Amino acid sequence: MIKKILFALLLILIAALLQSTLFFRLSIYHAVPDIALLILVFVSYVNGSLMGQTTGFFGGLLLDFVSFAPLGLNIFVRTVTGYLVGLLRGVFFLDRVFLPAALCAGATFLKAGILFVLNLLFAGAIPVYNFQAPSFWIELAMNTVLAPFLFWLFNLFGKLLVMEKVT
Repeated sequence: MIKKILFALLLILIAALLQSTLFFRLSIYHAVPDIALLILVFVSYVNGSLMGQTTGFFGGLLLDFVSFAPLGLNIFVRTVTGYLVGLLRGVFFLDRVFLPAALCAGATFLKAGILFVLNLLFAGAIPVYNFQAPSFWIELAMNTVLAPFLFWLFNLFGKLLVMEKVT
């Protein structure tokens, strides 16, 4: 399990670096796809809530160090997301297009919702999405469209990311 978490964290770190450098240069309305979130959703869905929340915690820690977010913000958001997506393990059949897109769209809405609630609790100290601005909707569309392709790619690394099923 530890090797799989470490490989997922390596992918999350690479995704975070790409998001903050290359993808930021190619952004539309300052929106970039959240590849790190898509990796977390895949790992959480195929492995369950324990690995999802563990990967979310350490992935969020990595993201907190490479971003300007307050320390602990990404940890909280990613841990909750990993746990909740992990609860869906085995509930739905993982098809190639619809479920990855729906899971990643739901995770993007969940991330925005958590940030909104934290913004209310901490009197505006937390950066939040503006639902009236196009940047959130563009990020949502990018995450949704990229999800099936990335899930297919992650399935190629199945032995490195997916735990063996215990029967």
